[in-house]
Formats: sequence, C-alpha cells, structure tokens
Amino acid sequence: MKRIVISILFTGLLFNSCSSGDSVSGSGTPIGGGGGTETPNSYSDAQLIEMVQKDALKYFWDYAETNSKLARERYHTDNPSQDANVVTTGGSGFGLMTILVGIKNGYVTRAEAISKLTTSLNFLQNANRFHGAWSHWINGVNGQVIPFGTMDNGGDLVETAFLAQGLICVREYFKNSSDASELALSQKADALWKGIEWNWYTKGENVLYWHWSPNYDFQMNLQLRGFDETLITYILAASSPNYSINKSVYQQGWARNGGIQSSAMQYGIPVVANHNGANGTVGPMFWSHYSFLGLDPRGLTDEYVNYGNVTTNHARIMYQYCITNPKGWQGYNSKSWGLTASYSRNTDGTTGYAAHQPNNDLGVITPTAALSSMPYTPTESMNLLRFLYNENYNKYIGVAGPYDAYSIHYNWVTPRYLAIDQGTIVPMIENYKNQFLWQLFMNAPDVKQGLVKLGFHSTQYGF
Repeated sequence: MKRIVISILFTGLLFNSCSSGDSVSGSGTPIGGGGGTETPNSYSDAQLIEMVQKDALKYFWDYAETNSKLARERYHTDNPSQDANVVTTGGSGFGLMTILVGIKNGYVTRAEAISKLTTSLNFLQNANRFHGAWSHWINGVNGQVIPFGTMDNGGDLVETAFLAQGLICVREYFKNSSDASELALSQKADALWKGIEWNWYTKGENVLYWHWSPNYDFQMNLQLRGFDETLITYILAASSPNYSINKSVYQQGWARNGGIQSSAMQYGIPVVANHNGANGTVGPMFWSHYSFLGLDPRGLTDEYVNYGNVTTNHARIMYQYCITNPKGWQGYNSKSWGLTASYSRNTDGTTGYAAHQPNNDLGVITPTAALSSMPYTPTESMNLLRFLYNENYNKYIGVAGPYDAYSIHYNWVTPRYLAIDQGTIVPMIENYKNQFLWQLFMNAPDVKQGLVKLGFHSTQYGF
C-alpha cells in the first residue's frame, strides 16, 4: 500500500484508494465478543521480544509470495488468497533485513535462508526495471509490473530505495563468507544495487522525483522533500558508485535549502525537522522507521538537523499525544499508543487505509508504530508489547504477530497484515538490542562515502 504522505492533503486519497478487497465486509471484526476478560500471560520482556520477532518474521518466511519468495503486499487471514502473487518492492527490502535477523538469531536455518534469498535476488534480476528502479508492485509469477495506479506503472524510486537498503545489508552480511553460495548471494545483491540509475530521477534538476513511467514519463511529478520517509533515497543516490547525485540535489531537494529545520515544540519537546504537512506537529511514525532500518540516526547530523533528535523526539511526541488524547478516544494510554499509516476504520464503520497522525487521528492504534520505535522509546514501546502479548494476546495477536491495527474505542481489530508494517518490527527491535542492521549498513564503504559527500557527520561511526 503506497504511503505517499508528503502532505496531509494526500491522506484522503490514501484512505479512499485501497485496492480491491478492502471493503467493509470482512475487513474488521469486533473484539472481546463475550465481554469477559482474557487471562493474562506473564512473559518476561526478553521472552516478549523474542516472541514478537519470531512472529513478525513469519510474514516474510511462512507467508512469502510462493514463486519469488519475496514479500506479499498483504496477507489477510480472512481472505488468504487475496493478492497472493502481488509482490511489494519496499516491503521486500524490509523482508530481506528481517530474514538476516532470523539467520543471526537462529530463528531460521542458514541453508534454507540462503536458498530463499538466492531465489528472491534471481527474481529481482529478471523482473521489469526502469532505469534500474523496480515498480511499486511486481507480479510474483512473471516479474512484470502490476500498476499501482494509471500513471504509476514504471519505476518507483522510493520503494526501490527501501529494497536497496536491504540489498546492501545482504551484501555486507555475506561478503566475507567462505561459502560459495553465500559469496555469490553477496555479489548478486551488489550488482542489483549498483544498477539503479538514481541520477535519472532528477530530470536534471536539484531534486529527486518519485516516479518515472515509460508511458507517462515524469507526469506524476512527485518531488522528494524532507522530512518524511524518503531520506534513504537521497543517501543511496549519493552513495551510488555509478549513478550518483550531487550534493546540491540533497540541499535543494530534501533539505529545502535549510527549510527542513523547525523551531516548533510539542509537549515541551522540540520537533526539530519540519514534518511535511503536519503544521508544526509530527507525521505518521513510519517517517522515522523506513529510512532508519539501516541508516543509524544516533548522532547523525547534516548541516541542518540532528536525525537522532528528529526520530527520538518524533516517537516521544507521538507517545505524549496519545497520553494527552485530545480527542478523547477510549483506549489511548501509556500501554496502548502509536499512530502511523495502516488499515483503518471510519466513524461510520467503513474501513480502509489512512495515514494516522496527530492531525489525522481516527481512534486507531497501529502496533508497528510503537514496536518499531523501540530504539527511540524503549520503555514506552515495551509497554505496548506487554499490553499486546501479556494482556490481549487472543484479541490482537495472529499468525504473523500483532494484527495491523485496532481500535478499543470502536471495539474493532482487522485480522490482516501489510508487509510494510510487519517489516519494520524485527529490524528495529534488533537495532535496539545490538545495532545489528545499523552496523551492517553504516559500515558499508559506499554508504559512508555517500553520507560524507552530502555533509553528514556521525558520532557513532567516526566521520
């Protein structure tokens, strides 16, 4: 599900543009049917962290698209066959990183993981590409584009960036292996990443564009400007050994010549960066997740902002917003918090998809918002994890971990999953535990070179 939340103006578009199957019937169920209380569990924090990581991994392991072994766009427990062969490019990048965590922690066998990853990368090599970029959706059977919209039938640079972030981590994890199949996998990931023509997507201007279509050229005309989920696109574009962008593209595009800076405060907490369309407050939490599965924000600064402060304060403000609960929703509290884009519910009972945030708060909590913020708000994120698994396991936990969204106010939960929501949980929790993916990505020589080129400094990595 594309999260084009560059401005709050797009929120209505997203909510009303769900693909077939996101209808009222069957897309949500009441919770706590008999009115009784659930017998609580007493898992320790360590047990809870392992449980949610193993559960969310299942989305990319047990419920992957069967031919490509990449991530399905969605998995609905109430309609498992829906979109069974629709591969999501960005979610697949998150899936690559999730599987690396599975290998590292022994949740999956190394040999089977290598086999699955090799199948996936071979598929990507043969899939349709547009100046090196993949489309938002790919047919998992034949590798052809599945249009996301009429003009969105070509390269999607942002989804491609999320995928490339995963490819670089795969390359780095296996690059020194003595096993021939693992070394070949690393080399394949490297070749795929290096084939992306980032500079094509500038149109010769000092800004990156999201889409290009062989039929419609750049007609979608969506520029990437901070702050939102697209920072990683600029980092990788600068890091490319073959198709790099100039620093001016970053300065004038992403950073808006310094306009990315914000002096706004929320709940006594500096917002730090202008969140697109948020009018001085913060956007949906995924803006501080998608680019930061590999990119370590701690002590990471450019000429304008400190991204450690941007991301941590984003989560802190989101938590305080839910505690304050200005709209008076039932169920918002220190244990049940977090707004981001996900499946949703309207006040009239219809369902869809929405970019939940303080200025678009519909009474819906999305578990990935808090769980994927664990590196930023560990105490507050653990509160939600305990609430889900120890207090409400039978209501909110399904075959691949926490369901996508719920509303206590409306006594509603959707028994469904989206790749881009499940896909940030495992990597970000692992980064909280031991900085695993951050270390892989940030120590990649080309990534470090790209960051330096753009004027970044990192206290964690010595540049």
